[in-house]
Amino acid sequence: AIRQAPGEVHGVPQALLMFAAGFLTIHVVERAVAIHRGHEGEYAAHTHGHHHGHTHHRGHQGIGLTAALALVGHSVMDGFAIGAAFQAGTTVGTVVAIAVVAHDFADGFNTYTITRLYGNNRRRAVALLAADALAPVSGAAITLAFTIPEHLLGLYLGFFSGFLLYLATSDILPEAHSPHPSRSTLLCTVAGVGFMWLVIGLAS
Repeated sequence: AIRQAPGEVHGVPQALLMFAAGFLTIHVVERAVAIHRGHEGEYAAHTHGHHHGHTHHRGHQGIGLTAALALVGHSVMDGFAIGAAFQAGTTVGTVVAIAVVAHDFADGFNTYTITRLYGNNRRRAVALLAADALAPVSGAAITLAFTIPEHLLGLYLGFFSGFLLYLATSDILPEAHSPHPSRSTLLCTVAGVGFMWLVIGLAS
């Protein structure tokens, strides 16, 4: 990404600025969703034990749908990133594809879970899960229609790298500092880094 977008802004490479922007963007979005989750817990505590609880639950179905649709949109971006990365080269494309596939399983799980959590029926949750599964294919297909200019490609890959780093660290770091034994987490983290290094070496 830095080679493809070598320009600088106040001494910082543009690709690194986009990297930071990607990291902060997903952080802000996740915090916004977390606020809603916190409020949902308050509603549940407030309504537990009396007849108004189900009314509040139905009233917040839209929150679950909005969050699930955001995950579907994120999966479209994932697919677009794979297509864009392969335009940059086979090595970059392979690495991005592995990273996307690895975390898209969690995206699918979250799409179904959050839809059901806010009171939506199973059919709706399954429909959104199917949409999330097809979204990366749609995103990748978009990149077949045009060639992304090299400079913009570098900026986008920088942004997406920040996106992926946040998704990784937001789960790995809490696990590493949790009170329960985290040896397996550490081993999996080191193994994951080694695996990606191996993939880059084989694809180069």
